[in-house]
Amino acid sequence: MEQGSTDSPADKFSAGPPQGKLAPSGGSAAHEVASVGAKAVLALTLNAFIWGVSWWPLRQLQGHGLHPLWTTALVYAVVVAGLLTLRPQAWRGFLAHPQLWFLAAASGLTNVGFNWAVTVGDVVRVVLLFYLMPAWSVLVAWVMLGEKPTPASLLRLLLAMAGVLVVLKTPESPWPVPQSGADWLAIMGGFSFAVTNAVLRKYKHTPSESRMLAMFGGSGLMAACAALAGMSQAIVPAPALAAAGIPIVLGLAVAFMASNAGLQYGAARLASATTAIVMLTEILFASLSSAALGAAELTPRVLLGGALIILAAVLAAMAPTQSASGSAESH
Repeated sequence: MEQGSTDSPADKFSAGPPQGKLAPSGGSAAHEVASVGAKAVLALTLNAFIWGVSWWPLRQLQGHGLHPLWTTALVYAVVVAGLLTLRPQAWRGFLAHPQLWFLAAASGLTNVGFNWAVTVGDVVRVVLLFYLMPAWSVLVAWVMLGEKPTPASLLRLLLAMAGVLVVLKTPESPWPVPQSGADWLAIMGGFSFAVTNAVLRKYKHTPSESRMLAMFGGSGLMAACAALAGMSQAIVPAPALAAAGIPIVLGLAVAFMASNAGLQYGAARLASATTAIVMLTEILFASLSSAALGAAELTPRVLLGGALIILAAVLAAMAPTQSASGSAESH
C-alpha cells in the first residue's frame, strides 16, 4: 500500500493567479475548483478500487504457481524498473538519505503482510484487520513522533479494538484472538502501514521520487527476502510461474503504478480527512468483490465488528489535523 502527498488544498488554490494573468471570475473559479476536486476523488477511488480487488489477481497467480510473496517481489521489480526509467535521479536522493531504508522496511512489511494475507485468508476479515491502521497510528505517532494521544484518539483506539474483538471472536474460538496466519499477517500489515505513515511524515523533506523508490524497492526486496526465508523452511514453494500468468503480472504492475499515480494526484488536491474517508471505499470494493466470488463470508458478527472499525477510521479522518505544527497524517 502506498502513501500520498500531505499538501493542503489551500496550498494548491489560495496562492492567487500567476503574475501577468487575470484571475478567473467567481463562478468559473468555483467550477474549476469543483472539477479538480471531482477528478481528485475519482483518482483516489481508482486507487481504492485497485487495492480492493487486488486479491483476485494475487490468487490467480498463486493458481499459476507463483506464491504471493514471489508475486510481490516480481511486480515491484517491474514497478521499480519503470520508476527508474522515468525518474533516474531517484537513486541519488535515496543514497543521499540513508534514513529512507526505514521507509523501505516499513513499506515492505506492509505489502508482505497484506498481499500474503489477502491471498490465503478471508478477504473481508483481512481487510478489516488491516484497517486497524488509524488506531495503530495513535501509538506509533506517540513513540516515533512524540505526539501524545488525546482523549479523543484513545477513544477511537478503544472503539477500533472493540471492533477487532468482535471480528476475531468466532463461535469456534473461546477467546477473541487471531485464528490463523492470515489474521496475524493482516494485523502486522496494518501496524506496518501506520509505521510507514509516521516515517513518511518524519522524512517528508526528502525527494518524493526517492521516497517512492524506497517504498517500491523495499516492498520488492522485503517480499523476496521473506520468500527465500520461507523456502528454507519449506513454507513457500519455489517460483514456478506458468506462461499464462505473465500477462497478469504485467497487468498488476501497471495497476499498482496507476493506483499510486491516482493517490499522488488525489491526496495532493484534497484535505487529508477527505482523502482518508475516500480511501475507506477499499473495504467496500473488497467486500463486494470477494462476497460475489465466494472469497469471504459476510456474517452479522463481521459486519458489526467492521462497522466499529470503520467508524473509528472515519472519526480519525474527521479529527482536527496537526497542520499548525507542520504535519498531517496521510492514510
